[in-house]
Amino acid sequence: MSDEPDESEKTEEPSQKKLDDAKKKGNLPKSQEVTSWFMLLAATLFIMIFSADMARSLAGLLAGFLEQLHEIPDDGPGLLEVLRQLVLAVVAIVGVPFLFFWLAGIAGNLVQFPPIFTTEPIKPKFSKISPGAGFKRLFSSTSLVNFVKSLVKLVLVAGIIASILVPKRDVLERAVQLDPAELPDVLRTISLQVLGGVLALLTVIAGADYGFQRYNWYKKLRMTKQEVKEEYKQQEGDPHIQAKIKQIRREKAQQRMMQKVPDASVVITNPTHYAIALKYQQGMPAPVCLAKGQDNVALRIREIAKENDVPIVENPPLARALHATTEIDSEIPVEHFKAVAEVIGYVLRLQDRKRK
Repeated sequence: MSDEPDESEKTEEPSQKKLDDAKKKGNLPKSQEVTSWFMLLAATLFIMIFSADMARSLAGLLAGFLEQLHEIPDDGPGLLEVLRQLVLAVVAIVGVPFLFFWLAGIAGNLVQFPPIFTTEPIKPKFSKISPGAGFKRLFSSTSLVNFVKSLVKLVLVAGIIASILVPKRDVLERAVQLDPAELPDVLRTISLQVLGGVLALLTVIAGADYGFQRYNWYKKLRMTKQEVKEEYKQQEGDPHIQAKIKQIRREKAQQRMMQKVPDASVVITNPTHYAIALKYQQGMPAPVCLAKGQDNVALRIREIAKENDVPIVENPPLARALHATTEIDSEIPVEHFKAVAEVIGYVLRLQDRKRK
């Protein structure tokens, strides 16, 4: 059985990480029709701009060759040298369009995605040589779509060419009777008309095919709910472990907080639900909250306060207000200065009485 999940299970949009990983591996949406469009555009532009000059160059080269035919040596090495020079001259002339098409092919790829260096596509994979996998690819929905697309494109291109050439059949019939010097211009005009019609058709086909390829690529990268969970675990860690870490951090923070309670000047309570440990010394601008908590934490604060003879004062409204508005290791809000000052004053008076 295949380890690949069923397509119907891929209900989640691909994550940014999965999209980035696919791009790094060279798995990108690519439309061959876009590349073909660029190459056809290059052919059209070449014929418009360079065909006349290239035809004249070829004609001049061949004419010169024929004029000097009697001077060509008839021995083997001499004849081979003449033919070599002729071939090099022809290649130099027709090499320009090949360079033009090569650059157009590169542009057709670059316009779809930036250049990426990866060895992933050439790595040996069993699925590439497996007869079963090959058979599956051969009769897959993608292969069927590509076959239908090619068939439709062939019919449409043939229709475009026929619609342009059939009305010009008289011109084509007379072309054989034209002067050789006039023939290139006639053929160039007809060729440009045909290429223009096919180029207009391929513009629509290339745009539609690129959209389809991108949609198909995105669809294949969709994820199952399990894949989303696994990726989250890899990136953020197991949620259970993260919860445990947060719990440990809270416990350590509480331990550090409890260690400060013995230094408090007073603990204000609810009396059972809230406890706030405050510290105030002469010269401090305002009392500072050393610890606070509810329920079990509040109980533990009161226990430590009793063990260390820290005064405990019951004031439910003030305890609730301080718990809601004061952060640990921060000064109390200004609006509570008066109430806290009264509590601290009361504590100081009690301490003075005990000393006496």
